[in-house]
Amino acid sequence: MLSISTEQTQPQVPRIITPLPGPRAQELIERDRAVSSPSYTRGYPLVVARGEGSTIEDVDGNVFLDLTAGIAVTATGHAHPQVVRAISEQASQLIHMSGTDFYYAPMVELAEMLAERAPFPKPEQGARARVFFTNSGAESTEGAIKLARYYTGRSRLIAFLGGFHGRTYGAMSLTGSKAVQRKGFGPLLPGVTHIPYGTHASLDDLEKNLFTSIVPPEEVAAVIVEPIQGEGGYILPEDGFLERLRQICDRHGILMIVDEVQSGMGRTGKLFAIEHWEVMPDIVTLAKGIASGLPLGAILARPELMTWPPGSHASTFGGNPVACAAGKVTLELLEKGLIENARHRGEELLCGLTQLAQKCDRVSLPRGKGLMVAIDLFDDDGNLDPNLRNWLVDEAFCRGLLLLGCGKAAIRFCPPLIITSEQIQVALDILAQLLTEIP
Repeated sequence: MLSISTEQTQPQVPRIITPLPGPRAQELIERDRAVSSPSYTRGYPLVVARGEGSTIEDVDGNVFLDLTAGIAVTATGHAHPQVVRAISEQASQLIHMSGTDFYYAPMVELAEMLAERAPFPKPEQGARARVFFTNSGAESTEGAIKLARYYTGRSRLIAFLGGFHGRTYGAMSLTGSKAVQRKGFGPLLPGVTHIPYGTHASLDDLEKNLFTSIVPPEEVAAVIVEPIQGEGGYILPEDGFLERLRQICDRHGILMIVDEVQSGMGRTGKLFAIEHWEVMPDIVTLAKGIASGLPLGAILARPELMTWPPGSHASTFGGNPVACAAGKVTLELLEKGLIENARHRGEELLCGLTQLAQKCDRVSLPRGKGLMVAIDLFDDDGNLDPNLRNWLVDEAFCRGLLLLGCGKAAIRFCPPLIITSEQIQVALDILAQLLTEIP
């Protein structure tokens, strides 16, 4: 039996004690509406007070089972005691001294850990990778664009429809998820071509048509791809797709950037999702689960690629010492059992969701790896039904289960990697009950 933590006991069952949203939650929501940007995409009215393990408590004392992990971020669970201890100890010594201009141990030590584990070829001597630290996934994407253009001397980029890489301008230019994320913000970064994701037909079209008509391959710096699309619907590629994409890149001297912002850091049952396909990228972008909730991201690149000179790229807060301290403990906890737990709990989740799909024709069979799993919702005619998806997510909240949508009509399951078998079953039971109440 896998022991997740000897220091953290988690509540197993949600507890709703007030009508939702409760009075304190309503007050804070009204205050927020007066001062916050309307661009935020809040769904159900959750106002968080604290978290522990895989549970969240709101300001009115209601307890929820969290299958969102802050959008796949709190890999080690909420407020894991070892992470909290590392943050507290580091904050008492040094909170900030920019790694752009100075040195400090947590940044060096985490870079060494990531460099050793990067999914690149193992050299006979020296580091497997070089590391650049950022604040977020979007910033990691921006840096990867710059590095690819700098190293290759080329300008064009290829990305995928349904892909999500961030909301800053370069990252948004690569993103092909939802029109609202781009509407009104043009012109975007030039030289980006989007193609359908995950199919050999798409790669056929790239080679036979696009490369011969409008996208000269010798001008393409990089292809950026998610091993499993996140925001786009937790979509897995066809067998052989990623291997063939690697071959195309090699044939034309194009760099392969693998976006592991959501799929990385153990979520799929391996440290990096790309390892499921044994494909070696040139550059990897990371964030989300890397530091258990502290703002941290990273760019990993083969050492021969990261040759940009001093001053060519930097980040004031990237590699913050407190975030790096959290990142070190996070990686240790992942390797001491949480990656294995993600694999086993993911199998249980897939099995349970498959049983639900077999009983209800409004639910698709599940897809995913580890604890990166999704289902689609359908209407009576078999069409994707975003309204039903939204109803199910909202009603689950009222029963104490936190879920997130993605894609056109999908629900994603991305809980903390510390989640237990009992909590998986609680979530499945709530979903099963809701599916009997579909309006």
